[in-house]
Amino acid sequence: MTIVSICRFVRDIWDRAMDRCYHLFPCLSDPARRSSLGLKLALVTLHLIYAGILFLFDGDLIEKTKQEPWYTSLYLFLFFATLVQYFITSSSSPGYVIDAMRAFNEANSRMQKASMASKQPASSNNGSLVITMDGSQLGRNLLASNSMSWSKLVMDMYPQGTTARTWTCSYCNVEQPPRAKHCHDCDKCVLQFDHHCVWLGTCIGQGNHCRFWWYICEETALCLWTGILYISYLKANISRAWWKDAVMIVLLITLSISLIFLLLLLIFHSYLILTNQTTYELVRRRRIPYLRNIPERVYPFSKGVCTNLYSFCCAQGSIYKMESLPTAPEIDEKSRPYSCRDVVTCRCC
Repeated sequence: MTIVSICRFVRDIWDRAMDRCYHLFPCLSDPARRSSLGLKLALVTLHLIYAGILFLFDGDLIEKTKQEPWYTSLYLFLFFATLVQYFITSSSSPGYVIDAMRAFNEANSRMQKASMASKQPASSNNGSLVITMDGSQLGRNLLASNSMSWSKLVMDMYPQGTTARTWTCSYCNVEQPPRAKHCHDCDKCVLQFDHHCVWLGTCIGQGNHCRFWWYICEETALCLWTGILYISYLKANISRAWWKDAVMIVLLITLSISLIFLLLLLIFHSYLILTNQTTYELVRRRRIPYLRNIPERVYPFSKGVCTNLYSFCCAQGSIYKMESLPTAPEIDEKSRPYSCRDVVTCRCC
């Protein structure tokens, strides 16, 4: 029996085993989903390794747990809360344009039927109507008569004279509202696209940016607390067992690198939140047509620090909230330098 025949035999067994596995778990047949599940498994394993070795090596921590159980309970609560937040964020929708368009068309169809049945205009006296879906607002007033198409809604968000080719996605052929972008990994257009997170296996957009910020905040706190426990162990047990010290030092070095990265990421996204920007808009500003001619220090979608924070944290009842491009007078107002009067009147807020 030659080596080639042995390899073929082993490969046939492997292929049959994988086919059976794909039959039992259809989600594993997609290479992208397999990669995402592998990364999730790797991240959970890393968390368990760091926490497990700490409790395995540090006898003083076990004694402290017996005396002060609340301390370890808080740490374990943060540990599990971080993992839960990770899976919540990774499974949440970033807010796809196709879903917003479908929701808009369904709501518009219901409005037309209700208007025809009652023979009354579906809009209020001021010409605006708030669409409600499943108890949450669509987040967009329809500035029209009784009905409006998705194309008309998107067109009204752009300056006059902009061609349809400018806001139509060349991949999924849908009209993109401002701040939306097509993600090649998800193969969908995302509202307020920020970036595609490899570790989460999903895009970060309008629908889950708040959850993503809370996740990196919890991950940073957990990383910092774990680093403090590692340092406390090394200070008390530095000369007892060299191999344990070597393992703890290596883990502490990688933990410190991760902590620096998480802190920078947390600060960066906090800055984006305060100025109502996205990573894509900040990095590719010169390539985005409607941001190309706006000065660098001007944040066109910012409504003040307080309003930006409220919109990000508290006004997330619907992920389908779309913003029109600011007009030229609004850009000029945002470009005006701050004066003492502006500071007193809280113009930045």
